[in-house]
Amino acid sequence: MSPASLRFEMPSPFDAHGGRVLMLEPPWASVAELRAQLLDQTYPKPFVIDDGERRYLHFDGRLVQSAMSLAAPNALEVRYTQKMMSFLLFHSRPRRIVLIGLGGGSLVKFCHHRLPATHMTVLENNRDVIALRDEFLVPRDGPTLQVLEGDGAEYLKTAAKGIDVLLVDAFDRTGFAPGLANRQFLEQAHAKLAGSGVMVVNLAGDEQTYAGLIGLAMQVFDNQVIVFPVREDDNQVLLAFRNPAFEPNWRRLRGSAKELRSRYGLAFPDFLEKIERSAKLGLARREAERRC
Repeated sequence: MSPASLRFEMPSPFDAHGGRVLMLEPPWASVAELRAQLLDQTYPKPFVIDDGERRYLHFDGRLVQSAMSLAAPNALEVRYTQKMMSFLLFHSRPRRIVLIGLGGGSLVKFCHHRLPATHMTVLENNRDVIALRDEFLVPRDGPTLQVLEGDGAEYLKTAAKGIDVLLVDAFDRTGFAPGLANRQFLEQAHAKLAGSGVMVVNLAGDEQTYAGLIGLAMQVFDNQVIVFPVREDDNQVLLAFRNPAFEPNWRRLRGSAKELRSRYGLAFPDFLEKIERSAKLGLARREAERRC
């Protein structure tokens, strides 16, 4: 029986959410056993909590990996996903995006619907996460969207050059995907980006899982790295620019931010203010020195 055919539903055992839990289990599965595994965090697969208003992707009962509003399934509910879209300030019309980490598909859906001319390839190494794509209304593969089961680092080794935007939002139960927090991955990313390409990385979870990554990114990307905070989610977003002569024109970008806010409904002027402040304060270097 394929994962896509397994859908088990039961009341949520988590007081914080209520609602129901959707799981990749057969209809005859034991509610008592699954409830116990969820509560003691031994359940080995990703699962969905639906509280009637939103759906949440979990790898355990503690951390939310992704969220979707049932009323607006293509919106970006979580603040860090909105700030990852800040790449549009620097590359407003990307032709090719690669996303490592499907999760609940928030970034996939937003880009697919709001950037219809952009081709997007998504890498996800957990087949159970892919099996839950219908629960989060992720569109079917088509001419401009391809979701692949595989390792993002391995994909980059053979990918064609010319990626305009590389989005990295890859996590396991403990934090940032360990196979991506190294120089080899960053060098592959640098090599495969287009000349004006941008890499965007969500830094979250246990800091030890990505310790040193900011410093390595600064070395590989010729110090063309900006790190800015997402205080609402206790995350940070890293922007790395392929162009060694990258020099942002902050005044022009303020005008672009207002246009992007009107077009996409996201707080681009606020994002830009945080990016500019972080760049001028040298936050990336400070963070690299703190974590070394």
